[in-house]
Amino acid sequence: MSHLPASVRQLLAAIRGWVIFTVICGIAYPLVIFGIGQVAFGDHANGSLVRYHGKVVGSSLLCQEFTDAKGNPLPQYFQPRPSAATSGAASDYGCDPLYSAASNLGPNNPKLVQLIRQRQQAIEAFDHVPASAIPPDAVTASGSGLDPDISPQNAAIQVDRVAAARHVSPAAIRALVARYTSGRVIGFLGEPVVNVLLLNIALDQRYPVP
Repeated sequence: MSHLPASVRQLLAAIRGWVIFTVICGIAYPLVIFGIGQVAFGDHANGSLVRYHGKVVGSSLLCQEFTDAKGNPLPQYFQPRPSAATSGAASDYGCDPLYSAASNLGPNNPKLVQLIRQRQQAIEAFDHVPASAIPPDAVTASGSGLDPDISPQNAAIQVDRVAAARHVSPAAIRALVARYTSGRVIGFLGEPVVNVLLLNIALDQRYPVP
């Protein structure tokens, strides 16, 4: 190749470099990382899918609504926090992964204040608790609108309603909530949370609706 012009030799060297780095960075590296992910973190790498009776019913990383066909919350299930992840359609009640978003309303926005009050009133009627007992995450949406967890305080105000709907003692429901409550990450990051989907599946398994 020494007889080729310098410009051609440089072009060929560039092409060789492009091919080599494409193979390394575009094929080999992604395959290695994919393999490590599947072996070491298979569940997380595949979306943390949750199966019930052999069928995928959701992901433990995403919220979902537990409502009837009209969007009314079902009393036999724990309810997630409000969600702004919606297309705006009348049949879309939130937790829609295609529309992950926050409300973008500031804390002093009159619309947000009105929404919070409406949610408080709905919870007061649904769970028979005073507004003072309702935690913030029960009346405010998460940044993504897809938060799968609620606070233990949010779960606590729903215990009596779920217990009554399933004809089970509140103590039994509280014990199940405790089993699905995760503590702070490595002991000090974040806050304890309750995964709503996993808890509701456990409810159906342990205490099916009569």
